Amino acid sequence: MTLPFGTRVMDRLDTLAGFTDEPGRLTRLYLSPAHKAAALQVRQWMAEAGMAAAIDAIGNVAGRYEAAEPGRPALLLGSHIDTVRDAGRYDGNLGVVAAIEAVAELHRRGERLPYVIEVIAFGDEEGVRFPTTLSGSRAIAGTFDPASLASRDAEGTSLEQALRSFGGDPAAIPALARRRERVLGYVELHIEQGPVLESLNLPVGVVTAINGASRFTIEVTGTAGHAGTVPMDLRQDALAAAAEMILAVERRAKGAEPGLVATVGRIEARPGAPNVIPGQVAFTLDVRAPADQDRHKAVEDLAAAFATCAARRRVRMKLDKTYDEPAVTCAPWLVGQLAAAVERAGVRPHLLPSGAGHDGLAMVALCDVAMLFVRCAGGISHNPAEAITAEDADVAVAVLLDFLRRLALPA
Repeated sequence: MTLPFGTRVMDRLDTLAGFTDEPGRLTRLYLSPAHKAAALQVRQWMAEAGMAAAIDAIGNVAGRYEAAEPGRPALLLGSHIDTVRDAGRYDGNLGVVAAIEAVAELHRRGERLPYVIEVIAFGDEEGVRFPTTLSGSRAIAGTFDPASLASRDAEGTSLEQALRSFGGDPAAIPALARRRERVLGYVELHIEQGPVLESLNLPVGVVTAINGASRFTIEVTGTAGHAGTVPMDLRQDALAAAAEMILAVERRAKGAEPGLVATVGRIEARPGAPNVIPGQVAFTLDVRAPADQDRHKAVEDLAAAFATCAARRRVRMKLDKTYDEPAVTCAPWLVGQLAAAVERAGVRPHLLPSGAGHDGLAMVALCDVAMLFVRCAGGISHNPAEAITAEDADVAVAVLLDFLRRLALPA
């Protein structure tokens, strides 16, 4: 069995996995040297696929494949090429490489469609390096907040400084915004990051909605003291208070709301000595749900629980929101045509929501969005064990290519 699409996609994903900030594991943070190296490689692949390609002012890589006739609007395809720390090689990257492969096939056959195809490899989807996220897609959608340029990473480097070092141009970011009337929609191919498709033995599925998400940084301030001399009832232990708050997160997320999840993904205690009572703790909170009202209620309840805990333990608590995106419903006219392409590939169409956030959360401010999910082993993601098969990658590219060729444009 020959898998021309799948084999090429997997080979290129292996190549991208070699661009890392941490030898021995895949970590490619926004605007890092590894991100720049990956962006240059993606730009080369786009050019080879017949696109006019460039790295833009905010670090996205954008390739444009012109329509059969001049002046036509564009359908945007793509995903992101930044990663979490110690990542798998398919999250985000698959969508970029698969879109390039689909355009490359059109180019090989000399085909031009009734619309422009623009493939974009976004940066900053993961939001790992800076306390912001979706910077690349927000710039394209015209919703980038210039104030975020002042945000700093753990080393104290501002986003603006990092962008200039990368070769970007903060002053040119507003010009990246696409005109709504010139964009048909945004379609992203992505691994599922969940176990549903595998449980159904389906290689692909069509996404109906993307969960809304809120992120916070919580700072708890107590009083540092000697671990051997301060009695237990006189302590203002910031870490003990934070631990209680974190357990409250878990309890609240196990409530009755369907699909509600909450995660504390990072915690730091200071001064960080084994014989010192922690005087200051910072931790993150990520809350997601398919229904925005459920997410907002959970956040409200947790803020109240944190305040109650802080008062009882005689510590101070500060909660800062770093990210907030409402849930997104995928456009029915795109969902229906993706489902039809899946069926033409001999696969039973299955519709499912996305519990993970994607660049579509930002792109919906510009245009209609849709997603095609690809089965991943065990539903594992954000993990080196993340895995897909060449067979599924082949099906996914074939579905995307068929969708592009047959796309019926809205009136």
